[in-house]
Amino acid sequence: MYLRPVLLQADPSAPFPPAGCALREPDGLLAIGGDLSPTRLLAAYRGGIFPWYGEGQPILWWSPDPRVVFHTDRFRLPSRLLRTLRKSDWVVRADTAFCQVIDACASVPRAGQDGTWIVDDMRDAYCALHDLGHAHSIEVWSGTRLVGGLYGVAVGRMFFGESMFSAQSGGSKVALGGLAARLRQWGWPLIDAQVENRHLMSLGAQRLPRSDFLTKVATLTADAGLPGSWTSAFGVVEPADLAGPGT
Repeated sequence: MYLRPVLLQADPSAPFPPAGCALREPDGLLAIGGDLSPTRLLAAYRGGIFPWYGEGQPILWWSPDPRVVFHTDRFRLPSRLLRTLRKSDWVVRADTAFCQVIDACASVPRAGQDGTWIVDDMRDAYCALHDLGHAHSIEVWSGTRLVGGLYGVAVGRMFFGESMFSAQSGGSKVALGGLAARLRQWGWPLIDAQVENRHLMSLGAQRLPRSDFLTKVATLTADAGLPGSWTSAFGVVEPADLAGPGT
């Protein structure tokens, strides 16, 4: 059992320590250092691990317990928002403005947060991962105006959410609803939401013991998935598609 975070080797192909060895305090801290190369990032996600650190800090790698997830077959948008959407021109698309979405996620003010964890190196790493077909943006458009979105990483049939934003009320919720609708259609059961907060839980996120999460991730990331741009495969999700199952 590791009693302190592991210092990662310089070789990006060197394995991570098992996620179950992460600290209890701070919850989920597993390793320090390394880099944000595509090789290391993809290995991290396959192991249920993600990077999260601030300006001036070394790269910190986490796997908290419990993990917060959305089940795509249970996700539903609030009824009031659905009624509003029926009168709107909003549509949801994918991978047409990835770096614009990540910049918006970095710049949007957040309660209780001073600055952003999406530092320049993090932005560059995920834009590079997007160019390789592994990181994806889900965008909510009103005409030519981007009103909300999210981005994350897909490995196999598992989507790991990283951050989301709203430029207009409800924008991030609709992005999440559009993603859940399309993943449900594709047979992808889970969206990783990483760490609990009030907003995620209000949308129906659930806590999953890390051991259960890691078991599911190992199975789902081993599947073929959908590498490359999602623009064509995702298509356009209209307001009528966002009601969710059983509604």
